[in-house]
Amino acid sequence: QLQFVESGGGLVQPGGSLRLSCAAIGFTLGDYAIGWFRQAPGKEHEGVSCISSSGGSTYYLDSVKGRFTISRDNAKNMVYLQMNSLKPEDTGIYYCAGAPECNWPEYEYWGQGTQVTVSS
Repeated sequence: QLQFVESGGGLVQPGGSLRLSCAAIGFTLGDYAIGWFRQAPGKEHEGVSCISSSGGSTYYLDSVKGRFTISRDNAKNMVYLQMNSLKPEDTGIYYCAGAPECNWPEYEYWGQGTQVTVSS
């Protein structure tokens, strides 16, 4: 089965940090641009960040610029999202998925997600 598996979520206080990981199962992650998305209660699903297949281009939601950093290690078949200075509004389930390019209309191989809760 082809899918991504997310990990690294948890409960953290405002101002804290988490590092999310995205592992590709059954295929080569390096063939895809990888996006991180989140779903918060009562809010629409939104794209948080994306990294091109080579890692040469990265994109961020305005509200996370300067706080989140996306990176990838194609040799390890992994993508990461370093999240610093976390805010309560960052709370949600975080998913990764793949597409030919970051601005592709549809992503695939969605995982089960990892829960991030920012609360004091």
